[in-house]
Amino acid sequence: MKNTALTDVHIALGAKMVPFAGYNMPVQYEGVTAEHETVRNGVGVFDVSHMGEFLIEGPKALELIQNVCSNDASKLTIGKAQYSCLPNEDGGIVDDLIVYRIKEETYLLVVNASNIEKDWNWIASKNSVGATMRNLSEDYSLLAIQGPKAVEAMQSLTSHDLSQIKFYNFVVGDFAGID
Repeated sequence: MKNTALTDVHIALGAKMVPFAGYNMPVQYEGVTAEHETVRNGVGVFDVSHMGEFLIEGPKALELIQNVCSNDASKLTIGKAQYSCLPNEDGGIVDDLIVYRIKEETYLLVVNASNIEKDWNWIASKNSVGATMRNLSEDYSLLAIQGPKAVEAMQSLTSHDLSQIKFYNFVVGDFAGID
């Protein structure tokens, strides 16, 4: 079973740990109801480091994404994200994902933890255009900071004005002193 970079912190803080998608993940601390209310009324931090991250780059990156995703990624401008899915040849769904346009020819695909290998293999099998693919899933940690007070809680950790970031938009930059 794999651990995230925060597993020891979760255990030290008393999290109830469970196996999920091959990872030792926290499922709750105080209890589901109390934590639900905290996120609904304040802010909650979720360790989602088990999610998969694929970097698709190069002059053929968009073409590959257009070939494997159901949504039109050509509409994405730099700093925008889009929910999509990976349809199979029979019209079923391999997985859902979020596509981020990082630079002109650089995209980040975030896929579900339980499907990392399957999704990677599916996309790679469709990469006849020769886009550069890198599986960064083991290299990064992800946190989902959610709730009506999320921006307020995070603002002191970055020089970006977080109140200006709209739904399905993002910025690349400093956070807690890290670029």
